[in-house]
Amino acid sequence: MSTVTSSRRTAPPPAAAPDPPRRTGRRQQRIAATVLLTPFTALLIAVFLVPVGYAIYLSLFGEDHSGLGFGGGETVFTGLRSYLAVLQDPSFLSGFGTIALYCVIFVPTVVISALALALLLDSGLIRLRRTSQMLLYLPHAVPGIIAAVIWLYLYTPGLSPVIKLFAQADITVDFLGLHTVLPSIVNIALWSGLGYNMIIFYAALQALPREVIEAATIDGAGGIRTALQVKVPIIRGSVVMVCMFSLIGALQLFTEPMLMNQATPMVNSRFTPNMYIYDAAFRRNNYGLASAASVILLIVTCVLSYAVTRWSGRRERRA
Repeated sequence: MSTVTSSRRTAPPPAAAPDPPRRTGRRQQRIAATVLLTPFTALLIAVFLVPVGYAIYLSLFGEDHSGLGFGGGETVFTGLRSYLAVLQDPSFLSGFGTIALYCVIFVPTVVISALALALLLDSGLIRLRRTSQMLLYLPHAVPGIIAAVIWLYLYTPGLSPVIKLFAQADITVDFLGLHTVLPSIVNIALWSGLGYNMIIFYAALQALPREVIEAATIDGAGGIRTALQVKVPIIRGSVVMVCMFSLIGALQLFTEPMLMNQATPMVNSRFTPNMYIYDAAFRRNNYGLASAASVILLIVTCVLSYAVTRWSGRRERRA
């Protein structure tokens, strides 16, 4: 009996069953995904979610002044009063009207022009393609405020050599007039963003399988037909992305009209929603109103971006 008992005590424990290969692979994928997403998540929280939360918090408070308003203000909870004030302000709504007109002019112009240039470079008809790409991209490397100052100099009567050149030909041009100031702003944004969007389209075109292009050529499709019916449908995702980014950039229009505000009365201090927010925060010291306008602008931007994405998804499913 003792021998049997001792043999049972000294017997090694059974080995643990190894994890299935699928479970191990999934665990490694989860660890890798966590490591890769942690920096992005931290930045998203720090530079987006926290500021948005603070803006929402500020929009729910305001300052009330007792008596005749000469004393110090008292911060009180106002609820949605700032949002109602923003939505009932005609200057804020007119700023959205200005942005809507700006988008109608700018977004199709920059997308079509950048796509045409990318298709032209990809076709091989232009020599020195690298030099052409660098020259087209160079304006985007210029800071936006510097570009606005340069163009403002070219728009200002008495200083602009362009206006003087037109005057010698008996042509009167007012780039800062009532009906021309918005196209002038579009021109600045187009000059700065055309090369950047062209590079996006050109990179997408370079990733196309060459056998598809060769097959279209063998079938007798010319250069224009190949570009419009073969290349453009394949890079539809890049086109939608550029449209969405251009739309978001248009809603954030600030630098160009802010500088032109000093040169022409046609651009007031609330010309765009961003200028309205700046005026409310730093000129009227109404941070609750500015925060409410910022939150409304954020909601409009998210809704439009979602609408563009859904529209693109439906078009792809139908195709």
